Amino acid sequence: MDKTPLHVLLVEDSPTDADLLRQVFLRSSQEQWRLTHVERLEAAIAHCQDNSYDVVLLDLGLPDSDGLETVTEFRASVFTVPVVVLTMMDDDEFALQVMARGAQDYLVKEQITSQLLVRSIRYAIERERILQQLKNSERTILNAWEQEQELNLLKSSFISMASHEFRTPMTTIRTSTELLQKFDRELTEQKKHDYFERIKAAIRQITHLLDEILLLGSGEAGGLRYRPEPLDLTKFCIELIEDLQFSHSQHYTITAEYEGDCSIVEMDAALLWHILTNLLSNAIKYSPPKSKIQFSLCCQADTATFRVQDHGIGIPLKDQSHLFETFYRCSNVGKVQGTGLGLAIAKKCVDLHRGDIQVTSELGKGAVFAVALPMRPAYSQ
Repeated sequence: MDKTPLHVLLVEDSPTDADLLRQVFLRSSQEQWRLTHVERLEAAIAHCQDNSYDVVLLDLGLPDSDGLETVTEFRASVFTVPVVVLTMMDDDEFALQVMARGAQDYLVKEQITSQLLVRSIRYAIERERILQQLKNSERTILNAWEQEQELNLLKSSFISMASHEFRTPMTTIRTSTELLQKFDRELTEQKKHDYFERIKAAIRQITHLLDEILLLGSGEAGGLRYRPEPLDLTKFCIELIEDLQFSHSQHYTITAEYEGDCSIVEMDAALLWHILTNLLSNAIKYSPPKSKIQFSLCCQADTATFRVQDHGIGIPLKDQSHLFETFYRCSNVGKVQGTGLGLAIAKKCVDLHRGDIQVTSELGKGAVFAVALPMRPAYSQ
């Protein structure tokens, strides 16, 4: 037999009944008891919140509570301690009501014996243990169900996004190819060149989409790795911006400012490329033609802060808390194409650097994304 004393809280305002119960406990040789006695429901709730009890013996007629509401009020404040109700009423219907309110057992005071009391307490403790296990199992099942629902939603979103995003470039490729085949002799060299450029652009779009999906899938499966290496950060940013500027030179201008010594850092160049490319590409995508995109890099206090500002459509306040969710697209993007993957990928790459990404935006006035990354991995600082 377990010799650890059972800690019992007796909630009883009658001194006579309390003394009788103490005598019953003393006569029981089956268990070791540690008894605490209070006379009011308020005191019982306070005791349970400050101490650990194995069981509560609860009288239903107290100075500050009476009847079935005593059980209801107690269980509303104390969720996991088993309750055995003490009453003068020997009524089966009333006993069922007491149990329905959250008590584990029911004892008529005049019928209490040491054997009955021990059995009732043991029953209440075991019943509460089983009840808590069932609740934990229920929570586990609900969590699993919610995760499955979320996964199904992601699958549906992916199918919808992929169907839409692949259709446009595939249609471009098919149409351009058919025109080249059917009208090869009639088309001028310039027109042929234009069609070939459209095909190339469509292929780049499909390739970029596949890269994003594969990268995100790699991240979800734990395959996205953080591999820091020495990097001239200023040079890296200059070359990346030059490449983007070359691709969009006819429609947008990217200005850049650099502050501090960013020549020697340790970062993952591949992850950093995804972060900055996604942020700058989004700034371009959601800005009107001839817009100016502003980029800045500041290195100080072992932190590199990247800032990308555009003057485009902006981000609605209701969407800002969801920006980095997979497949999420803002409510005001209209017909602007996108997958809802870019910012999710950027966020994962920032997290792998143990950095931080923030956004501030005003609808119709553009957005500012700020990324702060440690200039060196934590283990080398």
